Amino acid sequence: MSQAKKAKYFASLHKKGAPIVLYNACPLYWPPRHEACGQGGADRPVPRLMLKTPANPGGTPIEIFDGLRSSVQSDRSQFWKDLSLPFYGYNRPGAKVSEGVRESFWLQGMMAGFPAAYFCIKAFSETDQTEDLKKFDVPTLIIQGDDDQIVPFADAGLLQSKLVNGATLKVYKGAPHGLCTTLKDGVNADLLEFIEREEARSAA
Repeated sequence: MSQAKKAKYFASLHKKGAPIVLYNACPLYWPPRHEACGQGGADRPVPRLMLKTPANPGGTPIEIFDGLRSSVQSDRSQFWKDLSLPFYGYNRPGAKVSEGVRESFWLQGMMAGFPAAYFCIKAFSETDQTEDLKKFDVPTLIIQGDDDQIVPFADAGLLQSKLVNGATLKVYKGAPHGLCTTLKDGVNADLLEFIEREEARSAA
């Protein structure tokens, strides 16, 4: 299959209801049959449940999210600038920092506006998708870096792979949350491989 045909096939998947790609525990898109689970988008990293609760003892304490809300409220612009460092792993020793990527990240964050930036924290931290994930009945690829400083891998991709029946888990060693930018060529190759494999299976 040519690259052009693969791209066309990938673009048409959301109309067919299969397969699903979860990036950092968040859908790149939702097939129609799973629209009830939420609106997709790679900029909304939501694992099974982020917040620490009695039923989710490995989650993140509410104080962390309160701190995010405080930062957004006090200086939203600086918040996005600071967040870009761990988001792309640029705070790691030896990391090759792209100021262009950081500026793009800042711009996207500022375009969201204050209400969206503030209230989305509650949405992504307190939404429990456990039962929705169990309902997936189509081929699902889960991709995440094991050095994700934004959404802990153990409570996101790793756990999702156990909840989604027959899911394929692709772990990128040492990769950050923003791996679709820092490792875009590898991610694209893995996406196309997954799509081509699933297309061959469905045609068999």
